[in-house]
Amino acid sequence: MADIAGGTLHLKHGARMPRIGLGTWPMDDAEAERVIADAIAGGYRLFDTAGNYGNERGVGAGVRASGIDRGDVFITSKFNREWHSVVGVAEAFERSLERLGTDYLDLFLIHWPNPDQDRYVEAWEGLVRLLEAEAVRAIGVSNFTPEYLTRIIDATSVTPDVNQVQLNPRWTQPATREFDEAHGIVTQAWSPLGQGNDLLTSPEVLAAAEREDCPPGQVVVAWHLAHGLSLVPKSSDPARLRANLAAASIVLSPQTISELDAMDGQESDATNPDIFGH
Repeated sequence: MADIAGGTLHLKHGARMPRIGLGTWPMDDAEAERVIADAIAGGYRLFDTAGNYGNERGVGAGVRASGIDRGDVFITSKFNREWHSVVGVAEAFERSLERLGTDYLDLFLIHWPNPDQDRYVEAWEGLVRLLEAEAVRAIGVSNFTPEYLTRIIDATSVTPDVNQVQLNPRWTQPATREFDEAHGIVTQAWSPLGQGNDLLTSPEVLAAAEREDCPPGQVVVAWHLAHGLSLVPKSSDPARLRANLAAASIVLSPQTISELDAMDGQESDATNPDIFGH
């Protein structure tokens, strides 16, 4: 993968992943196809989807419509609790490939641990088999806490490449980030601009944007990058798509980083993976 806007991260099992990607929830197929093609033209190379999103066909169609070589894009998908078994993961994988219209995935994730079902270790074993068969370039999890991560690593001796979690200045997940860093796992933020975007109109972010002389969304993207995180913000607006990528060139002041850090704990829509999942 060539050098791209926002830079790349080297994952534990050898793949290179763009640091900034495009989240696609809650786009439908038609919107995803249009936005993906526009995003590729604007410099995006990482696209995040899931079986649960119902838009994998649109994501794949958008990639093909752009005319870009498949090897120059990084596609992530995820599977639900119904596939939490070794055999189930293999079937979920084949279904995602068919919907996306591709013959491999760059990254495949367990979407939620679903501890009430208690089969996420089996799901991880299924992902390990896909990695060993070189059917995927990287494997990982989404919404896993240190407790769940420890269990799958102890069971298989295989560490995830990526842990995708809800993360923004109002919900900074320090324990998870610390665990991930200690184990060489990339922490990737979903909803990095907050749920409903009210984060971007908060007094703290508006003050930071004025100080840094850039839009509020760019301040929040730059905050993630300053902490070494990857992120997949969702937008269908071409101007915002470009602005999110352009934030990679912004170097925030220590004061701004500190003030945004101090917002932790204010997220009213934080999900709890111990009790929520699909």
